[in-house]
This record gives sequence, structure tokens and C-alpha cells, in this order.
Amino acid sequence: MIAIIDYGVGNLFSLKSSLAQLGQDTVVTADPDTIRKADRLILPGVGAFGDAMDKLVATGLVPVIRAEAEKKPLLGICLGMQLLFEKSYEYGEHAGLGFIQGEVCPLEPDLTDKSLKVPQIGWNALHIVKDDPLFQYIREGEYVYYVHSYYGKNCTESTLATSEYSIPVTGAVRAGKVYGTQFHPEKSGDTGLRILKAFAEL
Repeated sequence: MIAIIDYGVGNLFSLKSSLAQLGQDTVVTADPDTIRKADRLILPGVGAFGDAMDKLVATGLVPVIRAEAEKKPLLGICLGMQLLFEKSYEYGEHAGLGFIQGEVCPLEPDLTDKSLKVPQIGWNALHIVKDDPLFQYIREGEYVYYVHSYYGKNCTESTLATSEYSIPVTGAVRAGKVYGTQFHPEKSGDTGLRILKAFAEL
């Protein structure tokens, strides 16, 4: 069973639908016992980092997530991936869950091509930096869907894939059993489904 962690932030329906399409037993939950019983965890998220982190802390699930991520695969998606980092500089400085070394920084100041729009919205090719079971069903250069204004930085050790947006934007990260994708696999068509299928088999 895959538990999608519900803390009031994120488009849970499209994610649950994508997993159902793959025949995966999936539950959307904020219940600690259900999370403990699950084989895999997904931490979704849209919106601002500080607000999302406050909501996650308010649920009381942070200790549960920390303990369970030692034992089973966890996938953070979009803002959910950013929460895995040590800190974020979105509207101030906020501490994250600290699974991934590095920080989440604004995209705009770092872009070398100032004509590019922020947020980055749309399809971009995935450049696989490190071979990983998460990519077992996809090839170099397949396209995935992004919507974001901030990105993971100073995280080379954990970076699995990047996408070019005048700079290499961190696309996927991993530390131990903890994975994150800045792009939305559930909105990335067949490629995204194959990434979710690989996650469901980790």
C-alpha cells in the first residue's frame, strides 16, 4: 500500500488517480498508524514552503515521517520535494525536514537567460545524472512537467537528474530511501506514470 500524506497542501486527486491507473493500492491519509502500515509514502505539496511546513508540523506527523523514512521509500513531489531539504529561502528562511543536504532558493536571480519566465511552467527534458532504480522504465531526455519558482541548490551529492532552464535545475534527488522530484510525475503523462511505477516497485 502507498500512503499519500494529507496535510492540507497538494493536488491529491490526480496523484491518487495516476497510482490507481497503475493498479496500486493507495490511500490518502493523515493517520499515523496508516502511515506506519504503508509500504511506501508520498509527500505531495503545492504553495509556499513556510506555510506547508507549518501545516505539516501542526499535524504532528513529522516524527512519524522521520521514523518511517528510515524503513521504507518516501517520495516528495514538487513542494513536497523542497520540504525534504535542510532549509528554504522562500519569503524568509525556514527549516525543512533535513533529509537532503542543501537549500531551496529562488530560481529567478540564478537564471542566465533573463527572458525566461518564472515560475517555470511546462515540459522539460530530464537529464539523468546518476543511474537509479527510479529511472528503470525511462530514458535520458524524456519530458516531464514542471511548475515552480524555487529549486534545490547545493545538493550535488543527492542529485539524480536535472533539467536545463538556462541553468541545470534540480529535477530529482535521493538520500537513502528518500526521493524527491521537482517535476510532477502525475502530470507528466506516460513518462510520469513509468516513474511512479518504478517508485511503487522500490
